[in-house]
Amino acid sequence: MAKADSGSSKAGDVFDLARIRDLIALMEESNLSEVDLRQNEQQIRLVRGGVAAAPAVPPAAIPVPPVATHAVAAPTVVADGGHIKVIKSPMVGTFYSRSSPKAEDFVKVGSKVSTDTVVCIVEAMKVFNEIPAEISGTIVEVLARNEDAVDFDRPLFKVDTRG
Repeated sequence: MAKADSGSSKAGDVFDLARIRDLIALMEESNLSEVDLRQNEQQIRLVRGGVAAAPAVPPAAIPVPPVATHAVAAPTVVADGGHIKVIKSPMVGTFYSRSSPKAEDFVKVGSKVSTDTVVCIVEAMKVFNEIPAEISGTIVEVLARNEDAVDFDRPLFKVDTRG
């Protein structure tokens, strides 16, 4: 912004049409966006206004929830001679038995699992964490339902490690 204080100049009134035209020409030549001129109690402020460019709006992206690497669920030994182990939730979140509403469950009773088999997803803070079995065996009981809220260490599955 350029400011000019002409004080008690005899060049004429601040609001003189010829002076305003000169100021506009000065703004264009000097590529000024604003001029503020004061003389005694009079003031004129010129602001260059062009057509404001509309902000570019990128097309809306479809949000894809982040998927974390496998969270480690610590299986624990229960009764039955040590052959039944429990897969527990490694975090607080929402339990999902399938990858999408129309997909099949990751595992069900009778499913064979190995250490790297994804048995469910636990969503925590908008991050979908795939939970691996971490043990090999056969699912003998599913202890959580789809979309259940789960706490840390909540039992999710029972696995028979004999086969």
